[in-house]
Amino acid sequence: MKIYIVSGLGADFKVLERLEFPKHCELIFIDWLIPEKNESFHAYVERMAEKVDDSEPFYLMGYSFGGIIVQEINRLKPAEKVVILGSIKSDKEKSRFIKTGEITKIPRILPVGLFNEKAANVYAVLRKLFDPKNPRLLQYFRVKDPYYLKWSVEKVAEWKFDENPNVIQISGDKDIVFPVRYSKPDYIIKGGTHLFPATKYKEVSKILNEVF
Repeated sequence: MKIYIVSGLGADFKVLERLEFPKHCELIFIDWLIPEKNESFHAYVERMAEKVDDSEPFYLMGYSFGGIIVQEINRLKPAEKVVILGSIKSDKEKSRFIKTGEITKIPRILPVGLFNEKAANVYAVLRKLFDPKNPRLLQYFRVKDPYYLKWSVEKVAEWKFDENPNVIQISGDKDIVFPVRYSKPDYIIKGGTHLFPATKYKEVSKILNEVF
């Protein structure tokens, strides 16, 4: 069975590289695409979904913003199972911080220059606050195209979605990006920050082997 996987915002697959899956599963990573100028979220998801072969049964898995993307792909190409790590099932699970961005439209009016190479590095350093014990954090955030970063932040803030009860949600109890108190996940990783797929990979791998 193929598992199509989308990583987090700006992140490559190193954050997921230590996870172990059942031997019958074939992993296919879907790389982030750079959004076209003024591209709608739906059009972007359609392009991402082109990588998924739905002529045969498959699974979807996404981490962080990738969790949002795979749920949208599932609407176009239904999967046998959808698993999200460190993500949310609906807009009702957004943190107050993200909801503030949605209400004020601040992400939309921020200049693209704020997301340039230097700013992206600063952004990654700030993320270290979420997991100060992880010295490899800077290695995870490789996609630093300014337009992509600005566009992604906008789409997370604006995202509207009704919860699909069949989606399997795995969250960390110390996740600041998507706090667990706003969700009712199927599995909670104790001591898990937003980077729990990398730092708590043994616990997550055990769950994935049960789920898949």
